[in-house]
Amino acid sequence: MKNIAIVSYNIRCNFTNYGSALQSWALKEVVKRIGEGNLNPILVDYCPNSHIDCDPLNPFKNMWDKDERSINNCKLSMPAIKINYKKFDDFYTNRFNRTKKMYTSNNFDEISKDENVNSFICGADTIFCVDEFGMDEVYYANKKCMKDGYTFSYAASFGDSHFNDETYKILNQRLNNFKAIGIREAGMIDYIKEHVDNNIDVERVIDPTLLLTQDDYEEICSPQTESGDYLLLYARRGNKIMDEYAENLAREKNLRIIEISLNALNKDIHTMRYDAGVEEFLTLVKNAKYIVTNSYHGMIFATIFRKPFVIFSREQCDTKIVEVLNIMGLEDRLLINEIKPVYDVINYDDVFDKINVEKEKSIRYLKKQLNNIHEEDKNE
Repeated sequence: MKNIAIVSYNIRCNFTNYGSALQSWALKEVVKRIGEGNLNPILVDYCPNSHIDCDPLNPFKNMWDKDERSINNCKLSMPAIKINYKKFDDFYTNRFNRTKKMYTSNNFDEISKDENVNSFICGADTIFCVDEFGMDEVYYANKKCMKDGYTFSYAASFGDSHFNDETYKILNQRLNNFKAIGIREAGMIDYIKEHVDNNIDVERVIDPTLLLTQDDYEEICSPQTESGDYLLLYARRGNKIMDEYAENLAREKNLRIIEISLNALNKDIHTMRYDAGVEEFLTLVKNAKYIVTNSYHGMIFATIFRKPFVIFSREQCDTKIVEVLNIMGLEDRLLINEIKPVYDVINYDDVFDKINVEKEKSIRYLKKQLNNIHEEDKNE
């Protein structure tokens, strides 16, 4: 069986992230199915240099928002944060073949011997975002083992990056480290094609979470523990306008609010569930009557479970959010700094007709790259 390493942003972060965990899980599942028992995807416990000093159990130093209210909310959330962290660690340990140790850019080449790996998939997440990770050597496949082996990206994202002359120069060099480049957003496709060798495939592909079905996720959903009808408010970052929207909608629809956020000061008016693990998150989405979020993957899982939703704008996320909404024909679900009613039912049959077109293209790209790995092995 051929080992193939998945290199992404997931385990080593300042705050755990359902989307990061589930995109890695989905990619692993799809690779296994395509490989039909011949491929063994391994999740790399990788820490980018930009996150070396991040500690999910002591996140205060690296918080984006450092105002007094945000810090106080985080302090009040620490009991839930600790429970949540343990559940995430269990998810990464129990639902993946995970590398035996943590890797950084300094020791990454050791992975070939440690794990018997010479094939790598970089993605899927904003691993190409220079504002978040810099020009990370591993995310851009700039390590000897990755150049010597077969390395391609799947659904890597630039996010809302701001390159300069120096970083563009590095980018142009490192893009050629890949045998193929699959990215989530169309905006950089033409640029990449202009700056890579002609034999490097460059395609837009969809997030791996959209390659699976609702039934696939229901297999790992936890039992339902919340009763009654509720609106799920999932905030990756505080937004008072979004909170107000959720409050108004919940009143109108006679729903209580279950909230996943660090806004612990809402504990007296909402059911706070930052303690929820990955499987519990899926269950909370599955059973919600409505979803209000500013999370890219909050939007995606609302779609997968066919829930009415709105998504609010969020720094460094707008490009990827708009891209998926355009694919689905749901541009009107994005709210910026306004409160307007968007309560109408979504025609999900039409939405999935559009998604399935992109899904077929993405599966075809992934199959081609995995087959190339197989052919390369035969020729060695």
